[in-house]
Amino acid sequence: MLTTAPSPAGPVVDTSAPVRGFARWAATPTAATVPQVRSRVRTLLEGWRVTADIADVLLLAVSELVGNVVLHAAATGRMRVGITLRGGWLQLEVSDGAAALPRLPHPRAEVDPDSEDGRGLLIVQLMTAETGGELTVTAHEFGKSVRVRVPAA
Repeated sequence: MLTTAPSPAGPVVDTSAPVRGFARWAATPTAATVPQVRSRVRTLLEGWRVTADIADVLLLAVSELVGNVVLHAAATGRMRVGITLRGGWLQLEVSDGAAALPRLPHPRAEVDPDSEDGRGLLIVQLMTAETGGELTVTAHEFGKSVRVRVPAA
């Protein structure tokens, strides 16, 4: 069970019983999908008693990754979102049917200050790295998956 009680070293995880969880949704990528999926993930994280700091990172990632599917891959007509809690790690996976892979930005890359986009993945990548996690992109025969993996506590 995850607790929200902080210790000098950070949040505490009670390892006396393994915590596991899994949820997956399929949706048509529309603008309305972003807050719906975010709400479902928030409810799930609250039920798993994930700390607020880690939940904030995953909720931002959900908004950005699902929003990217809506903007760049909605024509494929399908999107899957999955979240797992296993072995002390949370993993968020957003998959779509588009073959084009997003370009993961270099953390020191210059961003055009007049651009209306191009910052979301960089922000997710930086926040994920700050928690000790990682952001990855994987191509597969049905499109691609973007994964965010962060410590559960």
